[in-house]
Amino acid sequence: MFQQTIGSRIAFDGVGVHSGLPVQLSLLPAEANTGIVFHLFDGSELLHEIKATSANAALIDLATVVGDPRGAHVSTIEHLMASLYAMGVDNIVVQIDAHETPIMDGCAAAFIAAIREAGTVSQACRRRYLRVLKPVTVEMNGAWAEYRPHNGTRFEIEIEFDSPVIGRQSYSADLTAERFARDLSRARTFGFMKDVERLWAAGFALGSSLENSVVIGEDGRVINPEGLRYKDEFVRHKTLDAIGDQALAGARVLGCYRSYRGGHKLNALALQALLADHRAYEMIEMPSRRVDPVRHAPLVAVAAPAYGPQTL
Repeated sequence: MFQQTIGSRIAFDGVGVHSGLPVQLSLLPAEANTGIVFHLFDGSELLHEIKATSANAALIDLATVVGDPRGAHVSTIEHLMASLYAMGVDNIVVQIDAHETPIMDGCAAAFIAAIREAGTVSQACRRRYLRVLKPVTVEMNGAWAEYRPHNGTRFEIEIEFDSPVIGRQSYSADLTAERFARDLSRARTFGFMKDVERLWAAGFALGSSLENSVVIGEDGRVINPEGLRYKDEFVRHKTLDAIGDQALAGARVLGCYRSYRGGHKLNALALQALLADHRAYEMIEMPSRRVDPVRHAPLVAVAAPAYGPQTL
């Protein structure tokens, strides 16, 4: 019930899946009520501070972006945000020297492993919850998303692709750290080989490879030598994306998020619609109390995006 931060600094090195550029990223413990804040650095100089909230989110299909996409921003934050959300980390400073988080191996397993190793620390302030009171629905080009009241944090995600290896898939479950780790943590970003040249020409997927993405070939088959990690890895990945996008609410959501053929833009629109209707939710503010921070045993969790149309 209390806010949490991480027990120690965590550092990552990698490349951006879209930019293809090297990235250094560090997670630092933060005071209660800080939230998730990105610090963009150039060497040792702090250039910009961007809070990871819905108000700062750009409406983009291929990734979750906070800030101004034409200026100061951080892109492809969904895996990291989903990891922090599932692990119950409320307050953290993310130091980064590029405009895109590292893709790692295409999922959030590396983030989760590092957070578990660092552990979490309980803080003196109660966690804030956003409780959904009535349905809120948005539609876009045949896709839809909806928030509904639910006693817990639940996701019901359905996808449909004109591809024999994907077809129609669904995943439904209440979010817990354990279930996140077991069912979702290793689901990778995915895309179609037929779209690669178009994406490259547009400046996307420059860092994608078989080491960080599931790729579907021209013949409709997965071309990664190791195959899939889950039989329905695609919808599990989309669920991870939805979790990361919901983390921009700025508070733990008590409700059910449902979507059909969703993506980052639709997820963002649904959250914005919910937050814009003050009759649709209430904020539950718990009183603070004075306590000494207590280090908790590490928990479990994970997440991921995708390169390709309607997959990130």
